[in-house]
Amino acid sequence: MALVTLAETWERSQSPSPVARCSVRKRLTLLTALAVLGSTAACGGGPADDGRIELTIGTFTEFGYEQLLAEYEAAHPGIKVVHHKTGQGGPYHQALFTKLGAGSGLADVQAVEEGYLADVLARPSLFANLEEIGPKSVTADRWLDWKYQAAKAKDGTLIGYGTDIGPMAMCYRKDLFAAAGLPSEPEAVKPLFATWQSYFAAGEQFVAKSGGKAWFDSAAQIFNAMHNQLDTGYFDRQDKLTVENNAAVKQNWEQVTAASARGQSAKLVAFSNEWNSGFKTGAFATKTCPAWMLGVIKEQAGPDNAGKWAVTDAFPGGGGNWGGSFLTVPKQSKHPKEAAELAAWLTAPEQQVKAFLKAGTFPSQTRALSAPELLSSTNEYFGGVRSGELFATQARKVGKAQYKGPGDGKIQENVTSPALQAVEQGLSPREGWQRLVDGAKKLAK
Repeated sequence: MALVTLAETWERSQSPSPVARCSVRKRLTLLTALAVLGSTAACGGGPADDGRIELTIGTFTEFGYEQLLAEYEAAHPGIKVVHHKTGQGGPYHQALFTKLGAGSGLADVQAVEEGYLADVLARPSLFANLEEIGPKSVTADRWLDWKYQAAKAKDGTLIGYGTDIGPMAMCYRKDLFAAAGLPSEPEAVKPLFATWQSYFAAGEQFVAKSGGKAWFDSAAQIFNAMHNQLDTGYFDRQDKLTVENNAAVKQNWEQVTAASARGQSAKLVAFSNEWNSGFKTGAFATKTCPAWMLGVIKEQAGPDNAGKWAVTDAFPGGGGNWGGSFLTVPKQSKHPKEAAELAAWLTAPEQQVKAFLKAGTFPSQTRALSAPELLSSTNEYFGGVRSGELFATQARKVGKAQYKGPGDGKIQENVTSPALQAVEQGLSPREGWQRLVDGAKKLAK
């Protein structure tokens, strides 16, 4: 797959990055891309004016690294770290791929968000193998296995050290559940969220007893969660498109579109203004909830709805993940060994717990998941729930990472989601499915 050019757009709202997770991906124009390139045009670091080695690191949105980088400099007097931070993940990754194609301009350490990882894994020759140049003390068992394996290219190159993750739970409106005669306490609702079959059955009951209120926000959001649980998604490991003959994908499509036809969907586009307002107005009763979604709900639902939203450590089908990033070392770096050491330190359990407490980025490191500071953290907006402990439990339920072929994210966003939205607006499920198949074939060429 060819690298993107300046004029191409990269928009991945179905797998938001750590906190831009919380905002709508805007289409990137040529001028925006040029502006980003100009503002982050730091090549791999060289010597600083004071004789120290200068390392540059590029991130987007909020990783919680500002204080950590100051700590690293204090502990490594021969290193100066320059942090280039971009506000949105879309422009950031546009610039990253442009610089990859140009062969210059990248930072020594570059963050890559999950939704763009497949396109990076397709170019392992452009990145250092962290298993070779990284500290020998950094081994695979530092991370949850599925997170570690997700960053491995086909040739075995370890492209990145895992940062945060988005383990899935289910959020819901306690007051709407109670008004519809459904159980409303977190322990009591778990059977409703045990499987997708039980989830849609509960939705049928809710719609009937609530006077036609919606059960979930959008068909695309539910489908995405179901899809990411499959062993094989849009591509197999040989990068062959599977959509047309993938029975599991077709079954998910039929379940979601049937539920929508029965009034369970609020028919909202994720991260749109209407979707944001829906949290405040009670436009839907349940929400697929990665760890970072709690912040989105609190911001959008507002103080008047504090205590109305709840979260429980259950998710249909077991577990799932939505979101998270990796720190890579491009081969453009003039100091790859030092860059790998910085990336390794930032992704150590101790630092990831600090980043979580600062920015809410949920750790992917096994030891971090049992840290007292994480397990004791609570969320008062959601009734004082021990959110750190809850999502640590959910993180351990995630199985192996689904293989994402090049172009996977573009199919999800530019084909699947619009096709589902079209069905919600009146297109037949059969016609919508054909749009998905045809559109995926075009993008996979």
